[in-house]
Amino acid sequence: MKNLGLILCIVLASLQINAQEKKITGIVTSASDGLPLPGANVHIKGSKQGTTTDFDGKYSITAELGDILVFKYVGFISEKLTVGNSQIINVALKEDQNSLDEVVVVGYGTTTKRAFTGSVSVVGTPSKAQLRKQEKKRFHNKISKQLAGKTAGVTIRGAKAVNSTNILYIVDGVPIQKNYNSLIEQIKPDTIDKVNVYKSADAIDKFGNSAKDGCIVITTKSGNYRIQNDEDYANINENDFERTNLSPLSTFSIDVDKASYSNVRRMINNGQSIPGDAVKIEEMVNYFNYNYPQPTDEHPFSINTEVVNTPWHNQTQLVKIGLQGKTYENDDLPASNLTFLIDVSGSMSSQNKLPLLKSAFRLLVNQLRPKDKVSIVVYAGAAGVVLEPTSGDNKEKIIAALDNLQSGGSTAGGAGIKLAYKLAEKHFKKNGNNRVILATDGDFNVGASSNSEMKSLIEEKRKSGVFLSVLGFGYGNYKDSKLETLADKGNGNHAYIDNMQEAQKVFGKEFGGTLFTIAKDVKIQVEFNPKKVQAYRLIGYENRLLADEDFVDDTKDAGELGSGHTVTALYEIIPTGIDSNYLKTVPELKYTQNQAKANFEDELFTVKFRYKKPDESKSIEMVHIQNTKISDASIDMNFASAVALFGMQLRNSKYYNKTEVSKVIELAENGRGEDKEGYRAEFIRLVKSFDNLK
Repeated sequence: MKNLGLILCIVLASLQINAQEKKITGIVTSASDGLPLPGANVHIKGSKQGTTTDFDGKYSITAELGDILVFKYVGFISEKLTVGNSQIINVALKEDQNSLDEVVVVGYGTTTKRAFTGSVSVVGTPSKAQLRKQEKKRFHNKISKQLAGKTAGVTIRGAKAVNSTNILYIVDGVPIQKNYNSLIEQIKPDTIDKVNVYKSADAIDKFGNSAKDGCIVITTKSGNYRIQNDEDYANINENDFERTNLSPLSTFSIDVDKASYSNVRRMINNGQSIPGDAVKIEEMVNYFNYNYPQPTDEHPFSINTEVVNTPWHNQTQLVKIGLQGKTYENDDLPASNLTFLIDVSGSMSSQNKLPLLKSAFRLLVNQLRPKDKVSIVVYAGAAGVVLEPTSGDNKEKIIAALDNLQSGGSTAGGAGIKLAYKLAEKHFKKNGNNRVILATDGDFNVGASSNSEMKSLIEEKRKSGVFLSVLGFGYGNYKDSKLETLADKGNGNHAYIDNMQEAQKVFGKEFGGTLFTIAKDVKIQVEFNPKKVQAYRLIGYENRLLADEDFVDDTKDAGELGSGHTVTALYEIIPTGIDSNYLKTVPELKYTQNQAKANFEDELFTVKFRYKKPDESKSIEMVHIQNTKISDASIDMNFASAVALFGMQLRNSKYYNKTEVSKVIELAENGRGEDKEGYRAEFIRLVKSFDNLK
């Protein structure tokens, strides 16, 4: 009897509970237009029980009398309703006019709105393959494009209530700068597959702090829409003429970077306009090798000077200062400890980025020797090691690791650099070549990412004795200024690889110079004789200028010279006694008298060099004196002046004296010389192509 009574109690209790619980159904809609809200969250306050609405905005949930149902949807004000006697509860949510979280795509001429659960609203009905592709593309680089109200047929509801200038924007994996908004507006609505709108919280998770106000991602049907002009270059203020009696010293760091020429070549070949700041004349001149003699003394480079009449101005003279680094055969180079640091973020998916990068690195791998070691670190949203140090005679394993790389994710460049240096330091080879080789488009957006943050990070890491080579790939969002900063502060060099021919040049013909440093912190200081030189200007090197006192300060960083590298610098000078329009009148000084010394009549200038051996901290000085003799231009002088003149024309310099492009071609033809590799002939073709495009 006792057992029967217990069973009856349990049954009665169960019936009472079931009587209190009931199934609640309903529809969640938008109060403004009555459309259903698919993916809305419905949950019981104070519990973990909840559900989401289907594509028709319908929901079903089991609740008890008195429970409070909470209804939430992205961009709408949450609603709370108490469960009463009715089993049907419909709710119309009002839009939140004070938050970017409200942004919902309602355009493209469709009348039905579809959305994923949570923070992403999507227009379109993608296939499974498209969804997988879109999933990869969701993790993209820093966006710097702003969207306000309408663009490309997309209506953004509520955008007027937000600080729209801070919304971050991406199209097919390419980040866009705000000054190219008109290019985005040119996208035809019928070419767009779908639009993703990320609210601020999820945008930060996926894209970093730059997306703190939200992110809008457009995917086109072709999946390869490209904005050609969203690139970043350091500002260049052209060097002016300096009066010798007021400033007789000119001091700068050498620059062996060659990225500007190959980048400009890519733009001309693509028929693009060329931003002035993309043209670094010193990098264009130094792209080419010159016939300077090998050093014959204890120093790692020879010094060569030449003075001629300026081919573009009959009242000035042109000075060439050239260095030739000692050339070592590959077998004579010390053992290498190389760490490949490869950007595999979403922005690297283009054919001219990661796929080209893999092919380029194969050229390098094929030249490795058994005594060389290679590690591979990759970074996207985070950084990781994909290949521990591997001997150069195990090329198949290294190449297989490269082939397995795939792009996707945001760009934690700072984290990647830290990990790569950590690995390089762990396997440091004493008296060897310890180097990180960074390959990227430079568009970092997670963690340390700004130019100043990158500068501080690399300045700290270079103390380890590990050098840095920086290789730029791709276009559309190429960040030249950031890569230049990394190479400059990382005791390394910077090259831009736009095709396999350039990869062959960097990793094949110039393998030693790219990877093996023979002199670091190389500085040049020229003192002009005021009795012979009225004024001078350094052509290029604007971002490499040093204070005069920095020349003797061994704590000041400067450029590196690699095996076989040549470095060329050009000065345009105004001789004394010439009345030049380039010079303005300077008031006489009251307390200072500038008077040239009576001797040194046969000297035009003295040039001093300081450098350090790669593993030392004290600099060594060299001195070279140039006489006043004006010579006929050599083959190399003709060609170097042609490249410099072309660079001035591209920059619309005030000093090219309105000289025609035909003069560039004439000088280049006279300076073509032997040209075994055909690079000078290619330059001539490039100039002619540019002339035809004007």
